[in-house]
Amino acid sequence: MPPHLSDSNRRIIDSNGPSLRLYQVWKGSNRFFFGGRLIFGPDFRSLFFTVLLIVVPVILFCAFVSQRLMNEFPYHWGRLIVAISVIFTAYVISLLFLTAGRDPGIIPRNPHPPEPDDGDISCISTDWAGSQSGAPSLPPTKEIIVNGIVVRVKYCQTCLLYRPPRCSHCSICNNCVERFDHHCPWVGQCIGKRNYRFFFMFVSSTTILCLYVFAFCWVNIKKIMDTYNCDLWKALLKSPVSGILIIYTFIASWFVGGLTAFHLYLIFTNQTTYENFRYRYDGKTNPYNLGCGRNIREIFFSEIPSSKNNFRAKVKGDSSSIFNTSMSLGRSMSPEMAKISSDIETGKRRAVDADDFEDIQSQIESFGGLERCGTEPRHTNWDHKGNWEITSDINMLAAEFDMERDVRGRQKIHGGH
Repeated sequence: MPPHLSDSNRRIIDSNGPSLRLYQVWKGSNRFFFGGRLIFGPDFRSLFFTVLLIVVPVILFCAFVSQRLMNEFPYHWGRLIVAISVIFTAYVISLLFLTAGRDPGIIPRNPHPPEPDDGDISCISTDWAGSQSGAPSLPPTKEIIVNGIVVRVKYCQTCLLYRPPRCSHCSICNNCVERFDHHCPWVGQCIGKRNYRFFFMFVSSTTILCLYVFAFCWVNIKKIMDTYNCDLWKALLKSPVSGILIIYTFIASWFVGGLTAFHLYLIFTNQTTYENFRYRYDGKTNPYNLGCGRNIREIFFSEIPSSKNNFRAKVKGDSSSIFNTSMSLGRSMSPEMAKISSDIETGKRRAVDADDFEDIQSQIESFGGLERCGTEPRHTNWDHKGNWEITSDINMLAAEFDMERDVRGRQKIHGGH
């Protein structure tokens, strides 16, 4: 009877095995929802805390403050005050999720590092010693010209590419992001080329909402003082929620209002938060500054580019992609490798055809050769423990197949006699 292949071995051997979606083998730290349609940062749970900070004060305003306002103002004006607060809150929350749930401008990773003699590395940085001895290697930086000004771009060891201008690698999301501004902990997402507009609209709209609630809480206090002919302290005692919201929105307005003013300055001068803190263009020439009018048009009236990643695209879940995904993420092993390792440790024996064994052995030997000669790209987030665990699993798998081949060879010899 021909030997039977286990499901785990068949997935490794069969190149026509089941396909996975790109988001299922994504090497960054992002979290995906709804089948890869929404992409969040690894700290996306902070998003719910931000929602509470916005929604709870508005609920208190509608439940305790607006009731008196509807009685004091004409009927339609009182209801309009409440309706505006509710509608504007929904608008702010929608901007929050538009910022947090979309690709901020992630640059796809290269599967292999570029060759040292590629044409795009011809203009290297003068800081790199060109007379280095030994095998050719990639220079850490190269220089390109932006609007007539020389700009230095860096090579990313994780994404295996030279970052485009204004691109930076986010250590939290583990991605290179175009026009990287910063990683916002309140949004739980990187702010980059594809979501900066929504981020600014969210911050500025939150400022307006805070000022709106702040103003009408004061109106409510003033109405109480006029109605009961009392001082400010007694009016606050009659409506303590108004006092709490006044203090809360005053503090929040300084925070989000200051952030809005800072980003307005960045927009007018065409800077990012990262560039402002790192390069300090004051007194220097900013190669991206096109003038106030064109800078504003670039942020608010230009077309948002399409994502460079199709997270729902199908990719082959073969052994090489599984190995690469495990190493790039710094994880010990893939689910399939873990299953094979578990079978070996529990003493289970899986039979594999001779032709199939040769394919697997060649993959293992090629992988081991890469590891021995040091040509496997170095990832900054690959720790020694993860490397050892992957190697040990491969060795166990190779030993398992070697034992099966020896047994099969003996059976053929005895059968020949």
